[in-house]
Amino acid sequence: MKATIERLVSQALARLPPDALNEEARKLPPEIERTRDPKHGDYASNVAMRHARAARMNPRALAEAIIEALPADPAVTRVEIAGPGFINFHLAPAAYHAELGRVLDLKVAYGSREPNSGENVLLEFVSANPTGPLHVGHGRHAAYGSVLGNLLKAAGHGVAREFYVNDAGRQVDIMAVCVWLRYLEACGESVPFPSNGYKGEYLLPIAAALRASAGRAYFKSGALISAGLPADEPAGGDKEVFVDAIIARMRELLGAEGFRAVVDHSLGGMLADIRADLADMGVEFDRWYSERSLATSGAIDEALRRLESQGHTYRKDGALWFRATAFGDDEDRVVERENGVRTYFASDIAYHLDKRLRGFRRLIDVLGADHHGYVARVRGGLQAMGEPPESLEVCLIQLVNLFRAGQKVAMGKREGNFVTLRQLREEVGNDAARFYYVMRSHDQQLDFDLELAKRRTTENPVFYIQYAHARVASVVRQLAERGLVHEPARGRAALVRLIEPHEHRLIVAITRYPEVIELAAATRAPHTLVNYLRELATEFHGAYSAGNENPAHRVIVEDAELRDARLLLLEAARQVIANGLALLGVSAPETM
Repeated sequence: MKATIERLVSQALARLPPDALNEEARKLPPEIERTRDPKHGDYASNVAMRHARAARMNPRALAEAIIEALPADPAVTRVEIAGPGFINFHLAPAAYHAELGRVLDLKVAYGSREPNSGENVLLEFVSANPTGPLHVGHGRHAAYGSVLGNLLKAAGHGVAREFYVNDAGRQVDIMAVCVWLRYLEACGESVPFPSNGYKGEYLLPIAAALRASAGRAYFKSGALISAGLPADEPAGGDKEVFVDAIIARMRELLGAEGFRAVVDHSLGGMLADIRADLADMGVEFDRWYSERSLATSGAIDEALRRLESQGHTYRKDGALWFRATAFGDDEDRVVERENGVRTYFASDIAYHLDKRLRGFRRLIDVLGADHHGYVARVRGGLQAMGEPPESLEVCLIQLVNLFRAGQKVAMGKREGNFVTLRQLREEVGNDAARFYYVMRSHDQQLDFDLELAKRRTTENPVFYIQYAHARVASVVRQLAERGLVHEPARGRAALVRLIEPHEHRLIVAITRYPEVIELAAATRAPHTLVNYLRELATEFHGAYSAGNENPAHRVIVEDAELRDARLLLLEAARQVIANGLALLGVSAPETM
């Protein structure tokens, strides 16, 4: 229905005299919003105030001119001017009834735009270092990215989902050396374990699998490993120096081929766990993109070639630097060290260039809040390589605070005392996990209350919404138990009889759904959909419970026409709730 008002206003602007409005102003899409107070109509537009200066007219005078130019439409019963120049539109009940018909006709497609009618989007999310299981913080990234992808697709955008695998670099080497040391322990050898290593038990199965598949092929004695190593932190040394030294010793003893084999085994084990965890949560990716492949495919070479050819690099102290300060960064960035090793930043800009070269117009990265400084430098890199910097959009996800019995749970990956995403899902279920992760705006910290998430009462918002869906199925069962037959055609003809205030509020709430999807996708805000579903469930429960106060308001009444119309209203509400829950990745049960 919003689209109808937008069309009418656009046509009215086009009908204004040539000297009343310039061509640029005529092409601007009119801003149409639902009114907060039904007394002011159903929709309102500030189009007259936006264009008053360009038209050199008083906003109210321009509003009058726009109203006079509006084409007649049976969906609109009255148009009036309010305040400094708002145009308020009152819709006919028939317009709402027609929209209910669209819900019933389109079913799962209601609220979705034509596929691939929008931008071509590459959505990268989670991209956790494959050095341990996903924890509850990663779960928020996974849920947010998954739901955002669903929303963008529903809004008509082409969406590809990608996980960037950080399979190169020091952290992977640290994880691999820890697996190797656990492997040696499984072989019966006592070895020094780095204080800066990954101590979690999750490495034990990977080490055991290495022992089972390779036997003692990678076995070295503890004395040989420890000889000449610097002191670790507990012994007064530097933990970073010690872990680097033991990695170097592993390389030396196993050789390049053996070292790479253990790294690949460790990565394979962790990635298999991460893939399975996400798949069980209903989070799927179109591609798992290897950081290593950037070097082997020549993507980094191409990125540096572009920078150098445009004069955006320089040599200093043997290293190659990118003039990042010329593109809004607070300092220049090294892209190649003096030893010829490319930096993480070089990989990052090469990866984003590759995204653009694959044909994606919009690049959306879902990252942790500590990556706020990352945005300007990567956008600068894109601009320096000849790509539009605005093509990159970064959604920063704030931290998750997990509470159990009112107490905050402490977490730390290296110490292995964190709560994994799998443990969380097993405790509260996938539905509650996905719902609670997107219940708050991603730019706010999230306090995840385990006790509330497990509660099977209407205090639990996911239960409250699912219960609304199940109640419709209950009404259908009651109808069958009474030997009554629902005739949808008869109900459609009687929709004009839905005149009770609670019925109208529910109809209005149902028909807001397409606008909510459009807004949630445009603002990258899944919590907008969550809030809407809670409001819709409230209107539904209110309408359903009206019969407890007045038997005439019950759904199953003797009047067959009215009964069928009310059943259609409930079915439309059920359909929209199911559609919204599906976008959230939450089930819509028939019974509770």
